[in-house]
Amino acid sequence: MSFIIGIDPGAAGAVAILENGRLTQVFDMPVVEITVGGKNKKRVAPELLASELRLYNLADTVAVVEQVGAMPGQGVTSMFAFGQAYGLVLGVLAGLWIPTTTVTPATWKKALKLNTGKDGARAKAAQLWPAQADQFKRVKDDGRAEAALLAHWRSKQ
Repeated sequence: MSFIIGIDPGAAGAVAILENGRLTQVFDMPVVEITVGGKNKKRVAPELLASELRLYNLADTVAVVEQVGAMPGQGVTSMFAFGQAYGLVLGVLAGLWIPTTTVTPATWKKALKLNTGKDGARAKAAQLWPAQADQFKRVKDDGRAEAALLAHWRSKQ
C-alpha cells in the first residue's frame, strides 16, 4: 500500500490522500481562529494537521506541497501569515518523517494541462474522480481540488 499526500498550504488550503492511486480522503486545512488587530483570522493549526497526518507516517508515504510565494496585491501581514502556514506544513511533514517534495504552481499545472484559473482545477478534479466530485463543487473547494491534483501530479513522477 502506498500513499501520496497532496497539500495546498495556507489557511484556505486543503489536504488530499491518494492510496494506491485512488483518492481516498480530502479535507480542508485544519485551522484555528485567532484575533489579530481586533479581527478574527484563520491560521493553520499544526497540531491538528499532525494529528490528521500521523496515520500516514509509513515507509511508503510521500508528500507534495505547493511551493508558494508572495502574490501581487497581498499585504505584508497576509504574506507573512501565508509564508508561516507554508513553513508549518513543511515542519509537520518533517516531524512525521514523511519525505516531501515542493513544486511550483506553474510546473504542476503545466504538466496537467490546467489553465491558471481555480475553476479549471475544480473541473479537472471532478473529471478525474467523479465519485468524489461533490468534494470540488463549491468555488471555495479550489484548495481541495488543487491538493488532489498535486497528489495526482506526484503520482505521475
